Amino acid sequence: MNTANFDFSGSNILVTGGTAGIGNGIATAFASAGASVTITGTRSSAADYDDDLSAFAYSQCQIRDPESIDALAASLGELDILVNNAGGPYPDGDEYDPDGYIASVTQNMFGPMRLTMKCYDKLKSSNAPGGASVVTIVSMSAFRSAVFVPGYASSKMGLIALTMNLSRRWAADGIRVNAVAPGLIDTRMTHPAMNIPEVMNVEIGFHTPLGRAGTPQDCAGAVLFLCTDAASYITGTSIAVDGGYLTV
Repeated sequence: MNTANFDFSGSNILVTGGTAGIGNGIATAFASAGASVTITGTRSSAADYDDDLSAFAYSQCQIRDPESIDALAASLGELDILVNNAGGPYPDGDEYDPDGYIASVTQNMFGPMRLTMKCYDKLKSSNAPGGASVVTIVSMSAFRSAVFVPGYASSKMGLIALTMNLSRRWAADGIRVNAVAPGLIDTRMTHPAMNIPEVMNVEIGFHTPLGRAGTPQDCAGAVLFLCTDAASYITGTSIAVDGGYLTV
């Protein structure tokens, strides 16, 4: 069969925002491949979520709060892979309002950047085949205008620049730094739009040559590949998981 099987036995993974959606798909894929996975969420405990999160260790983290980020980083043991996934648009309302814009950039760029830097020593100490990995989830909004979410889009473009620069800065330390840019992915956050024909006719009918929405599992495959020794010569890049969106 034309399938890929991953083995992350013995690996220690942190996936921020892993309670649902793309983050949960990535965390589940790592756990299924034998890794020890810690996820973060905004609630006090994993029991506060309706979904079964028993396959993971859980840490509360408010990605807009520097003290919360620092506490998370300090609580970690060994770390081989960091997946920066937590975030989202409109954390404080209208992103054209300066305060709303700042809140979005704080959540979606400053938070992941701070966590990544705080994890440096742990990642540098990793003995993972192919080196330690940082994979940051960005967005098509980094490549195409996203008129309603300028702060979110700016953040994702900024994270691509951070990915390229950190990949150079940390290359000699055995840490590879990459990004994955999803297109339209069917999650709870996007699912309401899936029931609006006017939206889907444009997003799928015109913008997505493969003719379907993606799934969290589509994103997970790209993330896991980037963290294997098969990708040991890949750093500083962004992989689009977009059904062809960028070709249109």
